[in-house]
Amino acid sequence: MPTTNMRNTFFVTGGCGFIGSHLVDRLIKIGRVIAYDNLSSGKKDYIAAHLGKNNFRFIKADLLDKAALQKSMRGVNIVFHMAANPQIQIGQTSPGVDFQQGTVATYNVLEAMRLSGAKKIVFASSSTVFGEPAIRPTPEDYAPLKPISLYGASKMACEGLVSAYSHMFGMQAWIFRFANIVGSRGTHGILVDFLRKLEKDRRSLEVLGDGRQRKSYLLVEDCVDGMLFAFRHAKDTVNLFNLGTDDDIKISEIAKIILKKTGLRNTKIRYTGGRGGWRGDVPLMLLDTKRIKKLGLTVRYGSRCAIEKAVASLIQEKHGYTN
Repeated sequence: MPTTNMRNTFFVTGGCGFIGSHLVDRLIKIGRVIAYDNLSSGKKDYIAAHLGKNNFRFIKADLLDKAALQKSMRGVNIVFHMAANPQIQIGQTSPGVDFQQGTVATYNVLEAMRLSGAKKIVFASSSTVFGEPAIRPTPEDYAPLKPISLYGASKMACEGLVSAYSHMFGMQAWIFRFANIVGSRGTHGILVDFLRKLEKDRRSLEVLGDGRQRKSYLLVEDCVDGMLFAFRHAKDTVNLFNLGTDDDIKISEIAKIILKKTGLRNTKIRYTGGRGGWRGDVPLMLLDTKRIKKLGLTVRYGSRCAIEKAVASLIQEKHGYTN
């Protein structure tokens, strides 16, 4: 965790979102928290327990609103920039979304920091910056980066902006390239997609692709633990880490876990074919996590266990599928 200091003011973009709201739950124990969210995908219910607390403030506003952003960031010490378009597939039909909600929004955050005097930023990047790397597990220094989605391209551009602002304006940055994050309060991704499909039709579960895609999945609580651990221990001007598990799991296995957890025995799994589920989908992803482990981090759950715990949480929340 960051140093316990109630004078700390943490600014969390996307603070009502999936990962952001879990982060707010942790940060509010050690300082003042401002959750900034336009509620396009986040939910105010996720931070409802903190509304009315003296050390918490919710601001409904967009990162593209420069005036609102700069005003809201006054007095902030540390920025956790979690907000972004969460749906990678949208880039195929709306190419400008990731540029606006990713690249431009990140530029606006950095400019607001420069003007307000905030000096520390934690940025949520993604394994999608690698594209389809020839080396797996893929280390942080793998090159060249060749993203195959506009989402990945935007994250790569944002990393560059964060690094440049840190060096030019005396800031310090922690950049995390996430594996696939799963868990309670999920708003998107394969598990939510599967559960919503089963809510509509319990006889058949459509799986995009051939089911042989293999990816790494990290439980959201482990994700937050990892970010805060590295934030406390890494001291470089720009600190770059992969954050994921050391294993992966096939999409076909995830489909079977979903059916077992929902108690559906006669549901047919239907594959659409193709290496990836959609244009921009990376079919094989496994991150090399030696760098953050060398720092001292231990991730509690592997991919399968993370999936099982996440599915159980989502069903309990009645998110999508309900018995």
